[in-house]
Amino acid sequence: MAVSQKHFRKRDAILQYLRSTDVHPSAETVYESLKPQIPDLSLATVYRNLALFKKEGLVSSVSTVSGVERFDGNTKPHVHFVCSDCDAVLDLHDMPLPASLYQDAETCSGSKISDCHLFFTGTCRNCIK
Repeated sequence: MAVSQKHFRKRDAILQYLRSTDVHPSAETVYESLKPQIPDLSLATVYRNLALFKKEGLVSSVSTVSGVERFDGNTKPHVHFVCSDCDAVLDLHDMPLPASLYQDAETCSGSKISDCHLFFTGTCRNCIK
């Protein structure tokens, strides 16, 4: 029973971390952030739980940035900006996804659209300075 509690404690900690940050961390960042509080946490456990969370729709994969998958605990539809200089991933909450975008995609593809992941790339304001 103790193993099961530890298992869920780790899983809960990973999910809580993802939901409490807006930095869109990689699996390695999640691992490095939680390792001090959970010394027996392994990187494999983080990857396994991220895959489970994605499958269950609890987190989303934002993008692969410089070859590294980045995650978001906020699964509500929203737009992202990815800086091509510093690899920052930023939420653009003030930029709504127009409802017509889904309809236009369905019309163009002849498919039923269930989700949309829109992100822009460029240079963030910090890198411009």
